[in-house]
Amino acid sequence: MGPLLKLQEEISKVMSGKDKEVELLTIALLFNGHVLLESVPGTGKTMLAKSFAKAINGKFSRVQFTPDVLPSDVTGIQFFNPKRLEFELRPGPIVANIVLADEINRATPRTQSSLLEVMEERQVTIDGHTIEVSDPFMVIATQNPVESQQGTFPLPAAQLDRFFIKLDMNYPSLQEEKMIIQIHNNLLAKPEVQTVIELEELQGMKEAVLSIKMNDAIENYVLDIVRATRDYGDIELGVSPRGTLALIRSAQGKAYFAGRNYMIPEDIKTMVPYVLAHRIYLSTEASLTKRAELVLQELLDTIPVPVESGHI
Repeated sequence: MGPLLKLQEEISKVMSGKDKEVELLTIALLFNGHVLLESVPGTGKTMLAKSFAKAINGKFSRVQFTPDVLPSDVTGIQFFNPKRLEFELRPGPIVANIVLADEINRATPRTQSSLLEVMEERQVTIDGHTIEVSDPFMVIATQNPVESQQGTFPLPAAQLDRFFIKLDMNYPSLQEEKMIIQIHNNLLAKPEVQTVIELEELQGMKEAVLSIKMNDAIENYVLDIVRATRDYGDIELGVSPRGTLALIRSAQGKAYFAGRNYMIPEDIKTMVPYVLAHRIYLSTEASLTKRAELVLQELLDTIPVPVESGHI
């Protein structure tokens, strides 16, 4: 059984029907990418993040964001130890393998920006002291899609662009919700997630995925897509070069878990809504009637798909 199937099977013990989410989380982790989970409260975002961390034997931490959370609550502080009569460094919850930034849009912009350095540079600075975070490292941030809530601060473009993937979690299916009720009422034994992939094996996967090849036709297809977002009528702000690289890497991950050593156009098309939708800003008119995913699909329909094989 492949590593992805083992992860999906293990996490399905506590959350059935989340194979797609587990695959996307794993792809992001292979490239040290970060994930933005969007859904209404109570759909299992925290459970998914904790289960994923347990399945890879990673250290998990959680930050519950509210308007009064300070940057030091995330990154850490230097505190005075009266017994030793000296200052000591106390790293914050950001120093972990999987960090759940819960309801990130409830934090103030100042606190949100405290995540920028660690998400991009994989290090955190506390009063002049720099600490490198562990490998692997991934921030899973959650937010409520209801933008009219009071006390929320929408993530700025610079912050959104640092998320490798944005994923919408839907309500559970009828069967999944029945299982939740049965577990809650003790009709089913509450399962425990076990470690199925060690961090050493994950490191080997990270090295292997980088060997996935991309020929000129696929490269030009990616460039056609991202450059079209910068000139498309319904899009006011297109995809950045960081987004271009993220799309290529995510397609490498898709090909890797499909058992290929090369990318095909379908890998690109599959990953476009997850990698690019949060990186574009729609025009005022388009935003009234369309979602970013729909606009991207319309854009994809205008771009010729290469017919050449993905082999190099």
